[in-house]
Amino acid sequence: MSGLGHNGGPTMEAGYGFRKLAWTKARAALLPSLPLEVVRLRVKRAERLGLPYRTYATIRATSGQDIVAFLFSGNALDLRRGETRLSAPVAARLGTLDGAATRLAAIYAPTAPEAVLAAQPELIEGAGRAPAFTAPWRETRDSLRALMAGHSLPADAVVLVAATGIERGWGSVAGFGGVLDRDVIFGTPGAA
Repeated sequence: MSGLGHNGGPTMEAGYGFRKLAWTKARAALLPSLPLEVVRLRVKRAERLGLPYRTYATIRATSGQDIVAFLFSGNALDLRRGETRLSAPVAARLGTLDGAATRLAAIYAPTAPEAVLAAQPELIEGAGRAPAFTAPWRETRDSLRALMAGHSLPADAVVLVAATGIERGWGSVAGFGGVLDRDVIFGTPGAA
């Protein structure tokens, strides 16, 4: 029973212990026991993507897909208004993903996505216009899916790398496999 003043703690109704035991056993039965070799392969894949294993495993378990692409927002790439060149640390990190995952970018106006792509064609496979902050969710979804469709990528195998709360919202709107904060990929800004 939850209501005014309820702190969300465990219920004190009769049978709580049994329900907890039954839930724990049912949950354990659902979790697969992976062979050691599969775990090793997944650890190597996480290392190849430069992600902590726990983060990689969570995305994979949640989406049911391996990560085949990253979609970086212009803010996550630290591109300021009118800039087309990536900073050296961002470019170096994107370079480590070569061959591991497709690298896409959603670039904000007035910067042209084509100019960003042309400035570093070896680091970004595709770029498109980022949805405006005031765009309705349907328009946001359609523009992000169009960017992925141009590369024949399933949305649930793409991980969004975002820098703002609005960008994080794109994840559920477009059906991405996961959303990561830019710091997970690029580290804390200003840290050496």
